[in-house]
Amino acid sequence: MTQPHRYQFDAGATTLVGNLFAPSRDRPRACAVLTGPLTSVKEQATGAYAAALAEHGFLALAFDHRTFGESGGEPRQFENPFAKIEDIKAAATALLSDPGPADIALIGVGVCAGGGYMARAVAEDDRFKGFASVAGYFGEATKAAVAAASSSIARGLAAEKKWRQTGVAETIPAVSSEGGDVAMPLREAYEYYGTSRGAVPNYVNAFAVQSRAYTATFDSMGAAPLIKVPTFIVHGERALAPALARRFIANLAGSHDELWLSSGGQIDFYDQPAIISAAADAIAHYFGRDA
Repeated sequence: MTQPHRYQFDAGATTLVGNLFAPSRDRPRACAVLTGPLTSVKEQATGAYAAALAEHGFLALAFDHRTFGESGGEPRQFENPFAKIEDIKAAATALLSDPGPADIALIGVGVCAGGGYMARAVAEDDRFKGFASVAGYFGEATKAAVAAASSSIARGLAAEKKWRQTGVAETIPAVSSEGGDVAMPLREAYEYYGTSRGAVPNYVNAFAVQSRAYTATFDSMGAAPLIKVPTFIVHGERALAPALARRFIANLAGSHDELWLSSGGQIDFYDQPAIISAAADAIAHYFGRDA
């Protein structure tokens, strides 16, 4: 497995920390910025895919977004899709300013919630020449959806007001064996983040409640018709919201292709070697970067 080196860069006034995976060959065939699931850190799914893409000649960056892992930012564990998009753009700026990657294609890769975040980043930033998603979640912030989430949004806004006034951030667990008031109530989410299967020293099992005001109002489905670069979607019937993935694919404006893989659920896309290998192989081949 390719060993990364530590890579630091700034997003505004905040320092972000990443792991940069370089291919064994002298010159990378492409450059990839990765972003991942809700509350995740660079040593989890994005690190696994970055390592796999490096085996295909990509220079691949997995990093901790602001407020997570080794990166700076307050309040901690604040899941803000709009800020994460700015982090992605900052990662692109950092990589493209380096002499090596400056003249090679930049691809954005998102896993789970990161699929939606990256979709928006690619739609807004023409420096990205391709987009790939793995088990991506493509939500909509329609009037009906926002209305249905009104109590959650109100709770998030109240928590943010308290944080701004007192500096104290209200948090809940990201996952729990008992379920309840958590960010990710799915049992398989606990079996990944809450056990040795997916938990890593850099991961914190917490979620800032004020995140609700941002995640519930974030729309990634609307990015599809704005994406004109080549796009490759990896999904599965037992992954999260396959119907939304199909609708996203149907709405894409540019050239695209897709691969549907069998899995036991969503989380298998984070850590199962056969799935990661198949997805990375297909992404690399689609972008003409296979080893």
